[in-house]
Amino acid sequence: MGFHTYPVERATSLEDPSRYRYCSREELLGLLALDGTETVVDLGSGTGFYTDDVAPFADRVHAVDLQAEMHEIYREKGLPANVTPVTADVADLPFEDDECDAAVTTMTYHEFYSEAALAEVRRVLASGGRFVVVDWSAAGAGEDGPPTEERYDLAAATEQLVAAGFEVGFSDERPETFAVVASSA
Repeated sequence: MGFHTYPVERATSLEDPSRYRYCSREELLGLLALDGTETVVDLGSGTGFYTDDVAPFADRVHAVDLQAEMHEIYREKGLPANVTPVTADVADLPFEDDECDAAVTTMTYHEFYSEAALAEVRRVLASGGRFVVVDWSAAGAGEDGPPTEERYDLAAATEQLVAAGFEVGFSDERPETFAVVASSA
């Protein structure tokens, strides 16, 4: 494993609606349990495929991606009024302590995980803030997504989150992906 980013030349594939078979809009919104007043940070937002699903249900959304080119593509597609693109590494987020009510990452945890990244997510989340992780599982067959050797399984991701001081309230392993809902203390 190790740090890498999604190839910008393949960014159009991030808009493929077949991605919903791994995490539907309804599932993601259910895991986030937003009431419309929250500030949400979408980690590894890419072209905004899932960001667009979250935006109508949040007050503000910070779409964080390391690649400015992804934000350019998102701007061309059209940003919702309450979404702000932020070019940053997850291990160095430009937000105040406790600034965000929720954080979400869909299919990008394997790209940015590090102890420093999780510490940073915990720092920017308000007490009791939700951190929703939906990612490719190392227990999957590897028919889609990155190679299985670049993934974490549910047990590893859960251990990483707990070690970073999160409390895991929900977890689920599916055929190719896993989902975890954790909260900051």
